[in-house]
Amino acid sequence: MSDQVITHPGLSRPDAFTQDQLGWVPWLEAPAVEELTERQYDGLVDRSRATSDYFRLLARDPDILGARTRTDKDIFYNTKEGLPRAERELAATATSRENGCVFCASVHSRFATHYSERHDDVQRLLDDGPTADLGPRWNAITAAAAALAHTPSSLNTGHIQALKDAGLDALEISDVVHGAAFFNWANRLMLSLGEPEAAS
Repeated sequence: MSDQVITHPGLSRPDAFTQDQLGWVPWLEAPAVEELTERQYDGLVDRSRATSDYFRLLARDPDILGARTRTDKDIFYNTKEGLPRAERELAATATSRENGCVFCASVHSRFATHYSERHDDVQRLLDDGPTADLGPRWNAITAAAAALAHTPSSLNTGHIQALKDAGLDALEISDVVHGAAFFNWANRLMLSLGEPEAAS
């Protein structure tokens, strides 16, 4: 396994934010599937993730990958209380859009559309950014998520009040904050390791 940077001169790069399924290619060589150790598979949590260059690359540090994957799953799949899945995906989409992570925005916008059945509103978020008018509740969520993406964070009491005014309770507000915070980290990690590839 080499640490040599890989360039992709002929790569077909997406030219806009999209709900289409995209590929992703790393700038560093990921371990081959057949080279993965059981410890690395433990870090993947789901063995099927071994097909992904991204997750195999993160498997170089299986302990951190395992913590990252379990956190990700808890944020998006543990919906017994707090935000419904559609709005967790919306917060991740808004954060990814604000950070310029085309790949993450494509993944989570598809989930936001699937769970909300609001394709056009989700696409408006991708096209116009978090200032797009999506209705009071979604506006409050996307504004808070985008504010958390800034460095330093620009989230303030006005954002929290807007979430409360839109009907979110404390657990739902917590989900907005945790989802956006996690995706700030996830976006920066993905943006530093590779780039998206347009579907062929």
